[in-house]
Amino acid sequence: MDGPIEDEGARPTRRATVSGLGVMAAALATPAFAQGTTLDRPQGSATATGFVFEDRSGTGRRQDGDPGLAGVAVSNGRDVVRTDESGRYSLAVSDGDAVFVVKPSGYRVPLDANNLPRVSYVHRPSGTPTELGLRYPGLAPTGPLPDSLDFPLRRVDEPAAFDVLLFTDPQPASEAELAFVRDTALTSVLGTSAAFGMTMGDIVSDDLSLYPRYNRLVGRVGIPWWHVGGNHDLNFEAPDADLSRETFKRVYGAPYYAFEHGQALFLMLDNVRYLGIGTAAPGARGGRYEGRFGERQLAFVENILRDWPRDRLVVVGMHIPLVTDTGPEDWSRNTIDRDALLALLAGRPSLSVAGHTHTTEHHYLGRDGTHHHHVLTAVSGSWWSGPYDRRGIACADSRDGTPNGYHVLSVNGARYTTRFVPASEPDRAMRITLDSQYNARTPEVAKAYTVERLLGSPIPVEAVGSTDLVVNVFDGGPRTRVTLRLGDGRAAVPMWKARQPDPFVTQVYARNMDTKKPWVSAIASSHIWVARLPADLGPGTHRADIEVVDEYGRTRHEAMIVEVTGA
Repeated sequence: MDGPIEDEGARPTRRATVSGLGVMAAALATPAFAQGTTLDRPQGSATATGFVFEDRSGTGRRQDGDPGLAGVAVSNGRDVVRTDESGRYSLAVSDGDAVFVVKPSGYRVPLDANNLPRVSYVHRPSGTPTELGLRYPGLAPTGPLPDSLDFPLRRVDEPAAFDVLLFTDPQPASEAELAFVRDTALTSVLGTSAAFGMTMGDIVSDDLSLYPRYNRLVGRVGIPWWHVGGNHDLNFEAPDADLSRETFKRVYGAPYYAFEHGQALFLMLDNVRYLGIGTAAPGARGGRYEGRFGERQLAFVENILRDWPRDRLVVVGMHIPLVTDTGPEDWSRNTIDRDALLALLAGRPSLSVAGHTHTTEHHYLGRDGTHHHHVLTAVSGSWWSGPYDRRGIACADSRDGTPNGYHVLSVNGARYTTRFVPASEPDRAMRITLDSQYNARTPEVAKAYTVERLLGSPIPVEAVGSTDLVVNVFDGGPRTRVTLRLGDGRAAVPMWKARQPDPFVTQVYARNMDTKKPWVSAIASSHIWVARLPADLGPGTHRADIEVVDEYGRTRHEAMIVEVTGA
């Protein structure tokens, strides 16, 4: 949609402004990304020009007294240019390209009514091809490029220290599960002091008609919220990757982009490459996909990093992990061209975060192991599997035993920490159980006893020497250290890391088959620590104290009471 006709020199100019003050059209709020498409569409190149300006007037459209901003990055998804002294830029644009501004530090971008950032424009003259037959609408026709495509920014104070809410995989499959998102994670962050939020994909679970309600709910948190898409945010009818994000782009904008905040650069990347409807397995509703950034997106990363100081923090958000413990050779769970990204980040302070696997993991990658890759806990946990709590909400413990929840990223200059927050139990950092019965994990035994009886006290003195005390440190990783001290004067002993399922979540799934999603099962967790109880621990009541030193050197303590019965 064109903006108002304004008098600039001798001719009228069709001026379009990407603004949250009444988003002008689906095209202005939502870019498109289409390269190498198999459909017969125009591929001619055009030139996008316009201004990045300081919106002092507050109108969202450039007025007298709204100066241009020099040195601001603008991109077409591959090339990155900087505005000149007057704030003007010029970029080559092909049908399907997105043009977006890279928000500089010290400025804020337009937000819509639901606090979604509006920073991008799609050049899609004829709209999403109708022959795709998309179930969920794509992009409306944009017509030719406006003569001036402008980006307004407002000056704000951005300190070097700030918090970010990190969500991934809310993944509601129904209106009921969307209410679970509302009443757990979203309710727990109301009143947050975080600067903004980020969701790393699987915003919904294939039903893209849930986007509007989801956005209204997220908007009530009251802070800007940035998104990238997951494999459950695809248009499955698309023949290939190039046309698989049409609904996402209509709703959220560019499928990948960047912005600065404080002294950090955030790269929001799309590494879900759809292989097309023709790759679907028999009976499946969608095709296959793989983890891949692709040459065009990596070129964008290289170009935007070229001007970013090497001593400043880079945070990368994506959906599919660079690498995961759940299947390191499965390219639908790992990213094929991760080494290319890591090479671009080498020598810089950096963190990358992902979702997808519904597990919690820490990895240290790159040739020197300095790049921290954090796979985040899913908001939906075990895909909203039961049992239901007293509110009627699925408990949704993840398959690695972590409660469903989210993370908080705290940035201070080039330094950062993350912390996990369970959505329904915000103060919990670990779970302590006693694994004393050899057959406790079988469904038949699980149904015959309570969880407390199988995984807690009392235990008979004859079973002490064969009982393991098991600690699931929900956000634990390879640098986490865990020690056990029994309160009868014994010295503290280090617990050993074990690759095994969490006994508790194994029990939960075994006894709640009717409320568990059929594909959900307990898997070996990357953050379990174990210690065998001493065989000479006699009858009586004993205290077990657990100390955890986490990935960042922070210390947490929790304890349990162990009762041992005599012969």
